[in-house]
Amino acid sequence: MGLQDRIVITGVGLAAPNGNNLSEYRQNLLSGVSGVQDFETRYMGKVHAGVCGFDPLRYQKKKDLRRGTRAGSVAIYCSREAIADSNLELEELDRSRVGVFLGITEHGNVETENEVYNISQHGHDTAFWTHHHNPRTVANNPAGEVTLGLRITGPHYTLGAACAAGNTGIISGVQMLRLGEVDYALAGGISESIHTFGIFASFKAQGALAVHEDPTQASRPYDVDRNGIVVSEGGCVYVLERFEHAQARGAKIYGEVAGYAMNSDASDFVLPLPERQIECMRLALDRAGIEPNQVDIVNTHATATKLGDIQESLAVKEVFRDAPTTYFNNTKSFIGHAMGAAAALELAGNLPAFNDRIVHPTINVNNLDPECGITNLVLNEAREIDRVDYILNNSAGMLGVNAVVIVKRV
Repeated sequence: MGLQDRIVITGVGLAAPNGNNLSEYRQNLLSGVSGVQDFETRYMGKVHAGVCGFDPLRYQKKKDLRRGTRAGSVAIYCSREAIADSNLELEELDRSRVGVFLGITEHGNVETENEVYNISQHGHDTAFWTHHHNPRTVANNPAGEVTLGLRITGPHYTLGAACAAGNTGIISGVQMLRLGEVDYALAGGISESIHTFGIFASFKAQGALAVHEDPTQASRPYDVDRNGIVVSEGGCVYVLERFEHAQARGAKIYGEVAGYAMNSDASDFVLPLPERQIECMRLALDRAGIEPNQVDIVNTHATATKLGDIQESLAVKEVFRDAPTTYFNNTKSFIGHAMGAAAALELAGNLPAFNDRIVHPTINVNNLDPECGITNLVLNEAREIDRVDYILNNSAGMLGVNAVVIVKRV
């Protein structure tokens, strides 16, 4: 084993606002089915949100749910589903050689808001503050809950990388496998963001919270009338392992992580910088050993904010200006912005294209903003193309973090 080891995806477990497994999720992406709905949140009333409908009791008991967190529950569900999908028997594994690497945007806000609200109903008497609060809110919680729930004794990290966290989790899993620290990595991203009113209030204060009379049309990246983000929950966890090992055990292989990159804008708290996004995508392409015109599908990060969509479009158009057979789509138009889970879910939605050669569309674009006019942007209806050998997944987050993952057909 070594730093040049080939790392492949052999299992996918997910919970999305429009699907609780990859097959259901993919079918809804191809059929144009949104997962956004109206959602009641404290102090603000009705907002638009992407809400997951998975059954948490499939893998946890009620007492586990009372003690743990929503993020942990999403993480356990997705991890269990990924392991089952990979045809691994957890009981037969050396669990000290399994690692858990999950990206997240924020953690602890939900629990803190709930406890503050709870004691406010009791004269702010802290005797009513739960003794479970500290383990619920430590930064390693979601990945840590997976290790507790699955009795995994290898390393675990919860990685804060804002809205690039899903790709960051995948990258960390690849790196730990190549370092020889683990034999299997549970890697991806998790979001419980809809359960904190603070994120809705903050985006509203910024003028960046989506509003539409029809919640299913509220998330509309690239549309000239887009007016902000739809906050969503969800998760996606991958089983990653070395190619030789996967091949030897006859595992189903979704794809190989061919290249990746991360960098920082160092320019603004919120607004992405095209120059750094260009550098990040080009570095990932260089590491994959391919040219832009060899990429068949690019999933964009666009969140449906006015300036953010334009900035990323500038970067994408520059990198792929000489790539006439590269196609582009956006998954947030279906599920909203799943924050720490976004990039991992967006990659998952495109992986089946290696087999069916179909690019799922970007929906809710009634009037394309000319400043976001990316050539071969697939709008409103799925498109079949001649080949799918490489998929590039672009992501970016607050404080200027960028992360790109490239997956290739095996």
